[in-house]
Amino acid sequence: MSADKHLQSWQERFEMAEAMQPLLGKLYRNQGVEVVVYGKPLLNASTIEIIKAHRLVRRHVGEKLRLRESFPFVQALSKLAVKQCKVDIGKLAVNYWRDHTDVSEIENYMAKELADAIDHADDVAPRDVVLYGFGRIGRLLARLLIERTGRSNKLRLRAIVLRGGKKGDLEKRASLLRRDSVHGPFNGSVEVDEENNAIIANGTYIQVIYANSPDEVDYTKYDISDALVVDNTGIWKDEAGLGLHLKSPGASKVLLTAPAKGAIKNIVYGVNEGDITPEDIIVSAASCTTNAITPVLKAVNDKYGIENGHVETIHSYTNDQNLIDNYHTADRRGRSAPLNMVITETGAAKAVAKALPVLAGKLTGNAIRVPTPNVSMAIISMNLNAETSKDELNEYLKDTALQSPLQNQIDYTDSTEIVSSDLVGSRYAGVVDSQATIAEGKRAILYVWYDNEFGYSCQVVGVMQTMLGLTTLSLPA
Repeated sequence: MSADKHLQSWQERFEMAEAMQPLLGKLYRNQGVEVVVYGKPLLNASTIEIIKAHRLVRRHVGEKLRLRESFPFVQALSKLAVKQCKVDIGKLAVNYWRDHTDVSEIENYMAKELADAIDHADDVAPRDVVLYGFGRIGRLLARLLIERTGRSNKLRLRAIVLRGGKKGDLEKRASLLRRDSVHGPFNGSVEVDEENNAIIANGTYIQVIYANSPDEVDYTKYDISDALVVDNTGIWKDEAGLGLHLKSPGASKVLLTAPAKGAIKNIVYGVNEGDITPEDIIVSAASCTTNAITPVLKAVNDKYGIENGHVETIHSYTNDQNLIDNYHTADRRGRSAPLNMVITETGAAKAVAKALPVLAGKLTGNAIRVPTPNVSMAIISMNLNAETSKDELNEYLKDTALQSPLQNQIDYTDSTEIVSSDLVGSRYAGVVDSQATIAEGKRAILYVWYDNEFGYSCQVVGVMQTMLGLTTLSLPA
């Protein structure tokens, strides 16, 4: 292919992706239809991200999916009365072109494949969400909730609750939402309403409330009712402490973004969210590390069985540590985080058993905090009940990442050049680094990357939706 043809091909793809964007936006804003390509979300995606999502189809089916082949499916989808669902146009297009050579039957094909979602009753009322705490996880949850802004959105961010309230606090909070040293600028506009103590982000009106205790707020004063309060502070971890939120008028359920103590259910989305019942009013989304390793451990255990194992976490430093040497109540965490590797404890390995009881008592764990601000790695060493090899285990995990019910939790890479910063912004709970896999006989070691901030926050949103009964129909099945 000549240089001119390469450029022409690129321009055609770019223009096709640009033409898709307004259709994708309208489908979500007006009908609640989220379009994906083999699981890769196209909501608010840039033209380049749309092109890349199509290129990745080769990993799934061994052949390209051209934008000119998928674009008619987006057009057909926009003409159907489909509501409140997730539609994978990648799978639809690949399946269609295997048996057809023209576009004449696409609309009929789509109508048949999406029949369950056509004129789907939209009788689920939107639910209010309050973020209690606005640190690393709170701000990323805000970004994830705001990107879904629209008439059809059922998960509505209504307020954030903070301690403080000093002069200039509101603008500083808004500034931290606008700019992030790790995750980059906010995708949109952020305004401050000083008079009403609120932040307006991409049309989402967020009431800012100041309180020193979970039971001090009357949410009904802000027209907030039956709300899910997401506690991002990590201060209260048991039923007594988290139950304080439920004493505030307008709050009905609580989700903790940290491991919980006692009998509170620890949920890893994709693994045990089915354990959540309508009666559960306090739930934990476990930890970032537990979310990263549990799906992979489940996949391995389902096929090979795990006799026992050890998880070593190479974890980015967190705000809990000191920038320079200073007093800290925990061992070693008082030493400068940007200058040292710090051995510390992690309860993630034991916490796996709360989401995956079959592994109770089989795992040990430890952690090393390292001088990077985000993206961590879990090294999972296992003794299996059945023999395997590196190639066999990698092939199984690749298939799990691409085709299984865990495909939204597990990603897979065969890159020989990938490093931690490449995974910033990953929406997966964990990413298997196949080049580092070690397996021989009944012994296996896996290396799993994870964005301990953003990937975890995506998992939290899944738990929020489940708690509020806002599950989404995914098509094709």
